[in-house]
Amino acid sequence: MKDIVEKLEARRAGARAGGGERRIEAQHKRGKLTARERIELLMDRESFEEFDMFVEHRSNDFGMEKTKIAGDGVVTGWGTVNGRTVFVFAKDFTVFGGSLSETHAQKITKIQDMAMRARAPIIGLFDAGGARIQEGVASLGGYGEVFKRNVIASGVIPQISVIMGPCAGGDVYSPAMTDFIFMVRDTSYMFVTGPDVVKTVTNEIVTAEQLGGASVHATKSSIADGAYDNDVECLLQMRRLLDFLPANFSAGVPEWPSFDNTEREEPSLDTLVPDNPNKPYDIKELILKVADEGDFFELSETFARNIVVGFGRIAGRTVGFVANQPMVLAGVLDSDASRKAARFVRFCDAFGIPIVTFVDVPGFLPGTAQEYGGLIKHGAKLLFAYSQASVPLVTVITRKAFGGAYDVMASKHIGGDVNYAWPTAQIAVMGAKGAVEIIFRSDLGDPDKIAARTREYEERFLSPFIAAERGYIDDVIMPRATRPRIARALAMLRGKTVEMPGRKHDNLPV
Repeated sequence: MKDIVEKLEARRAGARAGGGERRIEAQHKRGKLTARERIELLMDRESFEEFDMFVEHRSNDFGMEKTKIAGDGVVTGWGTVNGRTVFVFAKDFTVFGGSLSETHAQKITKIQDMAMRARAPIIGLFDAGGARIQEGVASLGGYGEVFKRNVIASGVIPQISVIMGPCAGGDVYSPAMTDFIFMVRDTSYMFVTGPDVVKTVTNEIVTAEQLGGASVHATKSSIADGAYDNDVECLLQMRRLLDFLPANFSAGVPEWPSFDNTEREEPSLDTLVPDNPNKPYDIKELILKVADEGDFFELSETFARNIVVGFGRIAGRTVGFVANQPMVLAGVLDSDASRKAARFVRFCDAFGIPIVTFVDVPGFLPGTAQEYGGLIKHGAKLLFAYSQASVPLVTVITRKAFGGAYDVMASKHIGGDVNYAWPTAQIAVMGAKGAVEIIFRSDLGDPDKIAARTREYEERFLSPFIAAERGYIDDVIMPRATRPRIARALAMLRGKTVEMPGRKHDNLPV
């Protein structure tokens, strides 16, 4: 028995060594952790149960039969994060560059299937060189099996992809179909075709970082939902994110003990909105003062900064926050902001996360660039997402709610359950100046008349009371009372149900 145990331990040690000390050292020199070190950081201490540690590839072409390493370039298994079950696979760059082979793909699909059966989140840690060329179509078939499972799991369990090194070719499509993608600055990149191919085909000279680095995908393409400075920070933030997410679509949001009184009022909010309607203020201040203990996990922070989305808690339960940001482009909705918010709203709706919307929007961004870029369809995505949402929707209009953007931002008309307004709210088709110049065009030559008409329009329309008189606003509340009023509304809406007509599926304006 002793010999058998010793052989087992020797095989385990060999598998844990991955590609060997030299390659592990090279990984560390690049500022990256190994696959197993990453899993150790992500999971609760000693909770990780590894599967398929001894799996090897079956390829005999190009001399591959002479090079077999246990694990075959990916570490898979399950463990807990703050006590909650999570499945994980981590590409091991020290073994064949983390490239995907037939058996490598089978290890991933096995974990995907297990996560679906257990109805638990799955996280993929990517650090790999794409398909294993020596296996040809077998590796491509493996990718297809992974992709199909990504689609089947969508909306059933949370799927998170963390790019911690190279991620190219077929490897990029699996993350693209998951719920969230996060990257590590300077050590990770994503692209379908690399710099050499780009140079050959288009004659563009570009570095890997310029083509698909974290700075590109977190700020320009919106592929990444966030970027972090190193592996350690990234993995610790993933632990934090998982605390906000339900285990699956039917589990309900997690509930954590909170030391923050739901009846807490914030007197400072009474002066948050400036007297000058054209002066900006930071909507994040409102979110932080409303959320439990000021804890807010923002997503896509550097992309479409005119809208803010992310997770917080109220009364210990997860909520999704969507808020126009007056500090950037006056909080106007454009194509990027609409796409960003629509994606987030649909995620929250898929997993039963209530949505709190803070509105200060002067309308949609005008201009040829926006119109040519499909603003109509992108704006419709957000409208569609809110209209389709069956989770509790609580909306607070803090200042401007003009034009079609008023409707789009979770208004009562498209399904808002509880709609509040601050006394500073201005709900109208457009601002006073533009409206008066259209309605009273004949008076444009008389400044006194125009000034009088403008004051008249402001008094008549630029207040929350006209909407309140029609029942479009449920109440005009004091800003200081925003947190307790939202908390009560969410408590009342916990049992919300919505009947939808039968169909195969909707046709989102993608």
